[in-house]
Amino acid sequence: MVAGGGKKRGFAVWVSLGTDLKAFELDEIHWFKIARRGHEHGVNMYLMTLVSRKPRQIVGFAVGASVNAWQIQHMVDSAPPARKYFVDGCRVYRSVDFMGRLRQNYRDKGETHIVEGTNADLRCYVAGLQRRSRCFFRKDETVMAVLWVFVNAYNKFGEWKRRRRELDPGCSRHYPNHHIRFI
Repeated sequence: MVAGGGKKRGFAVWVSLGTDLKAFELDEIHWFKIARRGHEHGVNMYLMTLVSRKPRQIVGFAVGASVNAWQIQHMVDSAPPARKYFVDGCRVYRSVDFMGRLRQNYRDKGETHIVEGTNADLRCYVAGLQRRSRCFFRKDETVMAVLWVFVNAYNKFGEWKRRRRELDPGCSRHYPNHHIRFI
């Protein structure tokens, strides 16, 4: 439904039909792709994610060597149009056409807390995105394939949890929505 972005080809990301198009949040993750001779700290890579607020789903992503306005524009154009886009104070967002729907916050991360939490989930569950890890990606194609698999599973699990909560609206936060039950 939504292109994942990338230089060579886009990946279709599964998004539930009940996704609220009122607000999307956009942010980037920085990590090192590979350690090689002459680059003692590795090669910089960025993952840009576009996340819906309700339900919490990744509606688009892009991977690149820098935070690139062209990739962000492609990701925004491939996703269903939202009424508002919330971003942090990164300058590159001013070069992207959000059709007058951009809300940029320079002071804090109060309006981008959902995408920050989703990025934390990505760092936690995808070993190649963890900091100070012995796991790293050697090729961009590997990064895209791993992210495509993770994003689709993440979105489907989130939709499954939402449907389970609708069946029992009085459930507490500790309702047993474990990954094992999902599988």
